[in-house]
Order: sequence, then C-alpha cells, then structure tokens
Amino acid sequence: MSTIVDMLIRPAEERDAEACAAIYAPYVRDTTITFETEPPSAAEMAVRIAQAAKSYAWLVLEVGGQVAGYAYGSPHKERAAYRWSCEVSVYLSPDRRRSGGGKALYEALFTRLAERGYRIAVAGMTQPNEPSMGLHRALGFELIGTYRRIGWKHGAWRDVTWMQRTLGLDSDEAPEGPH
Repeated sequence: MSTIVDMLIRPAEERDAEACAAIYAPYVRDTTITFETEPPSAAEMAVRIAQAAKSYAWLVLEVGGQVAGYAYGSPHKERAAYRWSCEVSVYLSPDRRRSGGGKALYEALFTRLAERGYRIAVAGMTQPNEPSMGLHRALGFELIGTYRRIGWKHGAWRDVTWMQRTLGLDSDEAPEGPH
C-alpha cells in the first residue's frame, strides 16, 4: 500500500471519467452507500465532472499514475438562499480505503470550495456506514439528523444521516459569490 506521500490530488479532467465511473460502479451495484441503481457510463461521468468543475470542484486522487478515488462538491439545494452551501461526497477504490486518501481528498476539496465562497458543506450517509461517519467526524462534521426510511434499495428501506461542517471563515455577513 502506498503512503500519503505517494498520492497526488488534482482537478479532475474528462480523461478521468472512465476511472471515476469504474470506482463508483461497485458502490451503485453492490451497496446502499448511494441511492443510484444503475452505474453511470463514462460519458455520463464526464458530464458530471464538467458540471461540478464549473461552480464547485471535482478532484481525483492519483496513486502510481492511476486514479484511485475522487471527491466533489455539488448543489445542496437549488433555492438562491442556499447558494453558499454545498453537498460533498468522496469515493475510493476498495484497495485505497483507510489509507488517508479520503481525508486528503476532502481536505483539498474543502480548501477549493472555501476559495470559491462556499461556507457550509453537508454530507449524507446511508446507514449503517460507520467508516464514513468516522471520517466525517474526524474532519469536523457535526450531526444534523437522520432521515428515517427515506430510500428503498436492495430490498429494504434505508436511513440517511446528515452531517455538516463550516468551510473557511464563519461570518454573519454573506460573502460575494460563490463562484
């Protein structure tokens, strides 16, 4: 296993879409971690990367020149008053879990999002998912609450727990942006 020194985090590009789709597909097919039921194609993933990069960010983790994970920001809600908040997600290939890659990706993502004017990040985790809960707690996320039996996947109703953390400076004044 590589150490954190061997990791490179960079903005995602269209050429990363196939690798990101391959990392994500087992989460879609085999787990309840995401509520998508069909894995997106590489072409769909390229569209998602381009959309996130415009206003938020999409970063990839490279280990040995290969994409081993990714993290991105997306809209939390569409209404204008929510424009300073975003939802964040991180996905790693199975051999990269608990290697420091998720933490490193998220820290870089939070910096990028704060630079763009976002002040709150929220994350939802289908339960049970103690590894993800632990990662988010370690990165300063605080519990918001749990939507009970909100989604149906793999033959059962699933709960989703939501957490949030402040990005950048916490102020009572609305900043310019985000952009």
